[in-house]
Amino acid sequence: MNRAARAFWLDSPGRGEIREADLPEPGPDEVVVRALYSGVSRGTETLVFRGGVPESQHTAMRAPFQEGDFPGPVKYGYLSVGVVEEGPASLTGRTVFCLYPHQTRYVVPAAAVTPVPESVPAGRAVLAGTVETAVNALWDAAPLLGDRIAVVGGGMVGCSVAALLARFPGVRVQLVDADPARAETAEALGVGFALPPAADGDCDLVVHASASEQGLARALELLRPEGTVVELSWYGDRNVGVPLGEAFHSRRLTIRGSQVGTVSPARAHRGYGDRLALALELLADPALDALVTGESPFEELPAVMPRLASGDIPALCHRVRYDDPGAGTHA
Repeated sequence: MNRAARAFWLDSPGRGEIREADLPEPGPDEVVVRALYSGVSRGTETLVFRGGVPESQHTAMRAPFQEGDFPGPVKYGYLSVGVVEEGPASLTGRTVFCLYPHQTRYVVPAAAVTPVPESVPAGRAVLAGTVETAVNALWDAAPLLGDRIAVVGGGMVGCSVAALLARFPGVRVQLVDADPARAETAEALGVGFALPPAADGDCDLVVHASASEQGLARALELLRPEGTVVELSWYGDRNVGVPLGEAFHSRRLTIRGSQVGTVSPARAHRGYGDRLALALELLADPALDALVTGESPFEELPAVMPRLASGDIPALCHRVRYDDPGAGTHA
């Protein structure tokens, strides 16, 4: 069995390279996975690529199978889909999702991979980690039947949240973003769209995911009295001003943080595996293909990452394709 592997490393902030990787002999409870696709989560991964993880968050920001340390050299990533080449009979030959960095092959515990449902194409399954974030956010937010909701920030996380909210009966959902091109994405997801100045107010709930001060300020403005902003943005090493003056207190507004590293207290009886399995089931919806906005071969990742970080390549989720002459066909 071919166990040669190559991995993408951030050598130093702003500079990536592909390195050879030595794979260990798999143990009885481990699997060898051959990558089919991986996804670049443009917000978090490009922040890591720029060296923007503050020292105080180096431990909290570690990915499950990260190697190295911030700011670099570091092997970072967490959206990998592949086929199990070796392992328990129940998994061998199955397409699986794993929170692994960008690497052609890897060895992990069998418990670290989640089978992808047959209803979900492998190329779409790279979205599982982000949809899992959206699931956790909505467990935190607890939207109700008939709520008026805005999602401020049409990036990968914001669009995932909007896509799931579109399934709630009687809910008015509006995606709010400064980029008019996001209107097309909103339409594909089945939700409304508005530029920030034109967004509908009097919202019961606003989910903020723009990672900008302006977005957070607008999110607060869109709330009804006693409404809640659920904050999903990751600001890295930036200081962010929050407008707590004027009518913030008299309107009794709430800002609540949500982060996927912990299962929502509202669903504390559910484990990480349950949450990820649910996210993969939800990916049976082909509307979510709208979140994959580009694709390139693994070999080009060192040249592609700087362009994603600079915005030269506009992206929600950028998909990385692993071309293996001996791979055969896959979903």
